[in-house]
This record gives sequence, structure tokens and C-alpha cells, in this order.
Amino acid sequence: MRALVQRVTQASVTVEGQVAGSIGPGLLVFLGVGQGDTEEDAAYLAEKVANLRIFADAEGRFNLSALEVKGEALLVSQFTLYAETRKGRRPSFTGAAPPQEAEALFQRTVAMFQERGLQVETGRFQAHMRVSLVNDGPVTIMIDSAERRTPRKG
Repeated sequence: MRALVQRVTQASVTVEGQVAGSIGPGLLVFLGVGQGDTEEDAAYLAEKVANLRIFADAEGRFNLSALEVKGEALLVSQFTLYAETRKGRRPSFTGAAPPQEAEALFQRTVAMFQERGLQVETGRFQAHMRVSLVNDGPVTIMIDSAERRTPRKG
């Protein structure tokens, strides 16, 4: 699974002119489910993101998590995080999980975020969404659950 995490002062997602989800200060998480992803991947991401220390403490240092600052989370399904762009000009999304599998794991991930104590809002799976946000910092971080299985080089 892949998560593009943005620290925001506010974010919302609109579907067909209606607000589907909206948060104040917290995290906007674009979440992609890949081929072969499991609940173990979801648990890894939920734990990592909920406890990611990207909020400032009294000295202005990244020492606090969304849980510690009582931040909210807006999770938006984003299969395009699995875009393959090495060949040609049109991205391929064959690395993304099929929609039915992806939706089930996305919903399970939402529940895992909630179980960790975050107030969670979501977009609508497989809908055309308009996402509005105010990135705070800006702070944007990519997390891939595959990295827990593969040691980094360098």
C-alpha cells in the first residue's frame, strides 16, 4: 500500500457537488492499494501514519503526531499512486489492486485509523472527487508498505 501524507490546516473532498468529507487541522492521506496488499500492509500504514511525528512542539520541532495534537484524518482512495510511467506517455495502473479488493482493504484501513484514535473522514471510493486542501508547511511524505520488507540501500 502507498500513502501520500500531507499535513494540512484543512481539507475536504467533494463528490457531485456535495461534501463527502471535511477536516480541520490534521492529515490528508491519499491511499493506494496495490496488487497483493494485505491487512498487514494496512496495519503498517495506519500505525506509521497515525504516529508520524510531523507536527511541531513548543520549540517548533517535528516531535508530535496527529494523535498527540488531536488532529483529524481525511483518507482518499488514490489508485493513481501506482502509476507506472517508465514506458510511453500514458501511465499504466496494472500495479493497483482490482477495485473490489482495493475497496475492501481501503475500508479496513479506515477502521484501523479509527481504532488508533483518529477522527476519520473519507472521500467516496471510485468516484470522481475534487479535493481541496491547505498544506501546512508544506509537509508531504510518501510511505510505501513494501519498504518494511525491503531494506533501503545507502
